[in-house]
Amino acid sequence: MSRRRPHTGDVPAATEDAAGTSPDVRTRPEDVSGREQAPEVAGGRDDAPSEAGRRSGDLAGSGLDGAPPGPGSQARLRPLPLAVAVGLLLAALLAGVLVGSAGLPVGGVLKALADRIPFVHADSGLGVIDENVLFQLRVPRALMAALVGGMLAVAGAGYQGVFRNPLADPYLLGAAAGAGVGATLVIALVPGDPGYGVPLAAFAGAICGVALAYLLGSAATGRGNGTATLVLAGVAVSSFLAAVQTLIQQMKAEELQRIYSWILGGVGSADWHQLALVFPYALVSTVVLLAHGRLLDVLSVGDEEAASLGLSAARVRLTVLVAASLATASAVAVSGLIAFVGIVVPHLVRRLAGGSYRIVLPLSLLGGAAFLEVADLVARTLIRPGELPLGVVTAFVGGPFFVAVLRASRRQVET
Repeated sequence: MSRRRPHTGDVPAATEDAAGTSPDVRTRPEDVSGREQAPEVAGGRDDAPSEAGRRSGDLAGSGLDGAPPGPGSQARLRPLPLAVAVGLLLAALLAGVLVGSAGLPVGGVLKALADRIPFVHADSGLGVIDENVLFQLRVPRALMAALVGGMLAVAGAGYQGVFRNPLADPYLLGAAAGAGVGATLVIALVPGDPGYGVPLAAFAGAICGVALAYLLGSAATGRGNGTATLVLAGVAVSSFLAAVQTLIQQMKAEELQRIYSWILGGVGSADWHQLALVFPYALVSTVVLLAHGRLLDVLSVGDEEAASLGLSAARVRLTVLVAASLATASAVAVSGLIAFVGIVVPHLVRRLAGGSYRIVLPLSLLGGAAFLEVADLVARTLIRPGELPLGVVTAFVGGPFFVAVLRASRRQVET
């Protein structure tokens, strides 16, 4: 007659015959919620980090940016960094309006600006010519520099989130090369002043360049989900379009000065009509990118982890790429090719405020606007009465910064 084994309340039934199980697997007890836990593999492998955790850890130790929080993180943009970024932008805008070759009185400029605020009346004492200089030249130029800088920086942050690479920039998929071909065609073929033909052609060329790169990448991967293939497609498209642009320049050598003037970038020709033309695209693309901050955080830990949470990595990539490319095309259309803004600003934001895209995207928007505002101020005051191309100023800052980032990356790899 078999003797029934006594049952104790302290030892779950699942562990009674653990000694009779496979030597490589020990059955875990149920947890306090009553769910049966997964088998524990001998040797401690159950304590090994998940694939998502390993990827997140790799990002944290890369030295290139802050580690993006995991999907369950509650990272939020704190009031202090936001206030600092807004303050820097306002200070840069004010400096851009106050400083210039016309020598307008500071008090008169401040009163004229205050007079434009609803329900505020102030006598600036400025003459008609001075007011035209202020409101038809300086203010539109300052606003355009801020708008272009913000778009390039937030687009760069979006590209870096998609490609999971802090060195990606908004020109990666051929936007710059496409814009260059479009602008060069109009400058070379349209006699006289083409007016808004140059920005419109540059915008169309940038959109076509990115679309061609994405289509080539999609054809190679079957669904456009391979980031490495997209990068290679962008390189191929950029090289081809650069060759086309060079051919046009050689055929129209008499227009080289005008072409290079546009290529080197600047916002000296900004006016209220250009601002009205580009602002809707900037608004839509910025709103879409900011709304995808949390999804980019999820995407940063890997496609498998994102899929386990019900997120379509391909759909998120496509949406962010479209929005970032739209912002880039809009910026390039009115300013020419201004390099390094989309790399320098997001990288500094990660260093100072953290790696979550819920923080990186909005602070990159504000920081990029302030950065390019200051760069434009330097460009138009450093060699008075002349003016440096804006792209040259940003290259002087971005070139050494890029080299420093690469050296830091190499040291991290070696250690």
